Amino acid sequence: MTARDTGEAHRVSSPLELLFDLTFVVAVASLVVQLAHGIEGGHGADRIGPFLMVFFAIWWAWMNFTWFASSYDTDDVPYRLLTMVQMAGVLVLAAGVPAAFDDGNFTAITVGYLIMRIGLVAQWVRAGFEHPESRVTAWRYAAGVSLVQVGWLARLALPEELGVSSFVVLALLDVTVPFWAERTGTTFWHPHHIAERYGLFTIIVLGESVLAATYGVQEALGAGGVSGDLVLVSAAALVTLFAIWWLYFLEPAGEALSVKRGRSFFWGYGHYGVFAALAALGAGLEVAVAQAGHHLEVSPVVLGYAVGLPVGIFLLLLWAVHAVLETRTQIRPVVILPSAAAVLLVPLAAGALGVTTVVVLIATLCVLIVAITLAGQLRRSRASAPVG
Repeated sequence: MTARDTGEAHRVSSPLELLFDLTFVVAVASLVVQLAHGIEGGHGADRIGPFLMVFFAIWWAWMNFTWFASSYDTDDVPYRLLTMVQMAGVLVLAAGVPAAFDDGNFTAITVGYLIMRIGLVAQWVRAGFEHPESRVTAWRYAAGVSLVQVGWLARLALPEELGVSSFVVLALLDVTVPFWAERTGTTFWHPHHIAERYGLFTIIVLGESVLAATYGVQEALGAGGVSGDLVLVSAAALVTLFAIWWLYFLEPAGEALSVKRGRSFFWGYGHYGVFAALAALGAGLEVAVAQAGHHLEVSPVVLGYAVGLPVGIFLLLLWAVHAVLETRTQIRPVVILPSAAAVLLVPLAAGALGVTTVVVLIATLCVLIVAITLAGQLRRSRASAPVG
């Protein structure tokens, strides 16, 4: 196990990485379902905390695997078997999602996280033995991850009232491990490979939104059949997801990461909010579509914000994470900031306009951002083209 070439040509995700991602499809789907049920039951606010905590475990485990693989993926037998161990941990975590939401029981979540960390620590130990040039860094990673994991296990014995505060402390310790480990030397991740991997996870969470919206359609059809509202909100949901996909991939991060490797922490960590917002959007769209088919005993403003809040947060963070790498992003702040503000204000009118109209307006705003951004790109390309 030696470091991969950071300038390797045509570096793309391996079949094993794609298989690994499938386990996260299951984990994120379980999470989205729980949040959607909470919103439908009128206690969505109570589920935001568990949603963010469980999503942290999912995101951080995926992050750690991805950046390690970008540096040390040997794709040999030991590497594959340890990856399978991490996949098993993801599935255990996914199985524990309902208990975490319904009973506040994070035992299965913690056990699944432990299994994933065992696989990761073993990979770092192996890298330390077999790649002497980065031995100290690799073993720092192994030690840091292991020590924080002891804290996660000890958290299970703490009283319930310390659940949130202990989570915050341990999460902060977890995310500081890479800063501490790489003080002795940086790892050899591939910028274009990392950008592709983040793009693939974006597609995963967008796929969960498609699935959740489909569940909403099924629920609405079972309750009331086809209606104009159902067709309209379903179309608006699809347009919103497509526009969000378009916006995300307007910003090619690979080249910028290769030039500004030192800012990769901020770009990578900022994606926690981007991914969490997209996952939450799936729950919001499911409920909005279901509302179009039959009445839910939930405030229209709440239902409007179940869609508007994730979209608004996504727009703001999408610009922010790329602004870390680029002084002039493709998505201009003069466009994204007022648009995000409008998306966050529109749900206030849900009581008067209806949830369907609010979702349509949000979709329209997303389309306008795409159109204005593309028009700006075209204008700049024409201005820079040689005359004659």
